[in-house]
Amino acid sequence: MFVELARPAPASASIAASTRARPGLLRRLAATAPPYLYLLPALTLLIVWTYRPFAQTVQLSFYRWNLLPTTPMEPVGLDNYRRVLALPELHDALINTGWYVLGLLPFSVVIPVVIALLAQHVQGRSRAVYRALIFVPTLVTPVATAAVWRWLLEPEGGPVTRALTAFGIGPVNVFREPGPALLALIGICGWQMIGFAVVVVSAGLSGINRDYADAAALDGATRAQIARRITLPLLSPTLVFLALMTILLSAQWTFPLIDTLTQGGPGGATTNIYYLLWQFGFRSFDAGYAAAAGTVFFVGFAVVAMAFVRLADQLSFHDD
Repeated sequence: MFVELARPAPASASIAASTRARPGLLRRLAATAPPYLYLLPALTLLIVWTYRPFAQTVQLSFYRWNLLPTTPMEPVGLDNYRRVLALPELHDALINTGWYVLGLLPFSVVIPVVIALLAQHVQGRSRAVYRALIFVPTLVTPVATAAVWRWLLEPEGGPVTRALTAFGIGPVNVFREPGPALLALIGICGWQMIGFAVVVVSAGLSGINRDYADAAALDGATRAQIARRITLPLLSPTLVFLALMTILLSAQWTFPLIDTLTQGGPGGATTNIYYLLWQFGFRSFDAGYAAAAGTVFFVGFAVVAMAFVRLADQLSFHDD
């Protein structure tokens, strides 16, 4: 009894099969590659300008260095992190940052909603002019904004100071008193960012189907009831976005005003965590200390952002 063994395929047949398979693979790659190629420039810039500097910052946080190229970096382990967490000024800066967030939330959420709802009742070209006038402060640079408000609040002869004096208030050196200085910075920053928030809210309102409000009006609902029961719930994703931006970026928005008007004073009353970080790096010239502080702040903000995003999924109402 004989058993016939399978003969191996000739080498020429296997080469032909691989040649036929390769064009198919190349065609699949060519079909799936374009979206990734479109994203490649943005991803490259993100790696070069964001992820790479952050990795270098984390690495630098374990060294002591005074920013001089001729001075070698001295490894110190976790000493920089211990110094940052034990710093008394960090607690005060965190409290001030919390006050900035709470103070700016009305300017980024509440007032823009009121303005955007009122702007809906403005007809024709007047609506565009109305929105443009509100957006103008956003276009002014923070340094120019600080210069104008310093002149307005000048304790000797400033227009606002003269007006307050006429009502029996003042004169007060606003930027040299702890409470007034903090309130002034919140007001100036809020005045500058309110135009951007109005544009975002207006865009959210334009995405709400008008049929809901018309149907409710036919059932006898008033404008206030429509705004409270229909418009605001459907606008919730936009409002959550603005609130998240305020929480994460309020310290960054107020930084140039602090540096220009108060330099963190008086007595650290207006110093936030961004300005404290800048002092570590460019006044104390301790790059490792500043890098450790920046890493701690990044982790803290990342935790807050993740918690807020989870909460936003529960608070937001989407029109499906």
